[in-house]
Amino acid sequence: MFNLKQLIVAAGVAAMLASPAAYAQEKKIGLAVANLQAEFFNMIKQSVEAYGKEKGYKVITVDAKGDATTQVNQIQDLITQKIDALIYIPAGATAAAVPVKAARAAGIPVINVDRQADGAPGDTFIRGESIMATKDLGEWVCEKTGGKGNAVIIHGQRGTTPEVDRTKGFKAGLEKCPGVKVTQEQWTERWSADEGVKIAQDMLQRDPSINVIFGQADGIALGASQAVKLAKLPQKIWVLGYDGDVGGLKAVQSGSLDATATQQTFAMGRMAVDAATSLIAGKSVTKDQPTEAQVTTKANVEQFLKAHP
Repeated sequence: MFNLKQLIVAAGVAAMLASPAAYAQEKKIGLAVANLQAEFFNMIKQSVEAYGKEKGYKVITVDAKGDATTQVNQIQDLITQKIDALIYIPAGATAAAVPVKAARAAGIPVINVDRQADGAPGDTFIRGESIMATKDLGEWVCEKTGGKGNAVIIHGQRGTTPEVDRTKGFKAGLEKCPGVKVTQEQWTERWSADEGVKIAQDMLQRDPSINVIFGQADGIALGASQAVKLAKLPQKIWVLGYDGDVGGLKAVQSGSLDATATQQTFAMGRMAVDAATSLIAGKSVTKDQPTEAQVTTKANVEQFLKAHP
């Protein structure tokens, strides 16, 4: 029979021979999400939690509900819980650098997803290639409108990485058709459908000749499409979104939205977990990890509904 000393040694050997997944079970990843009311962020959450569990991590998720101050406090709490890595989606441009600096001071690697923190970038940035995809959207709507008309943009939260990039890309795409002018622009606080409805209604009342509405997220665009229905204007109004959320894809399928750009949302969540694994192990990761988004219309929407990337 083993004596107590032999049992202790045996237990130590077993721990040393354990699989990497078993070792990772001792590790914690903090996931700080900007706003779980947005379907896009919910999909990131689902991906990180499912893949993190598969890899043996404990994932602790917090939702800032769009408030930067709340998020700063939440991340400070995650740090006190001794997380091993932070996956961070800033709730806004204001104070976005504070959590990165706090995590760094605690020796915790930071993986930014979708949004970067100006002045304090994370160890890596996993993002959608918004400029290229929205340029494609702009060129697509140029063709559909015959290159003539009045376009409006309903922006996301001012100053955030996707808001800035999607503005730049869409306007670059419209350069293909100088006959389409951007006549109105307005910013949202929460990238939400209710904001999209109200802003689009106001825009259509100011200018009933509008024939293109670009909502910088599917939620915004879905709200805008409701406003278009209520307005009952005689002309075709092309409504475009971005993200390729399941709700947005179903709206493209039904014709409520004319197009969106489908991001590799679930892949981005898995990439974040893989980056956390490398950084926890002391390995270097690529600083910038862009993922492509694809213009999605009725012609190709089925493939994304069947298997979202």
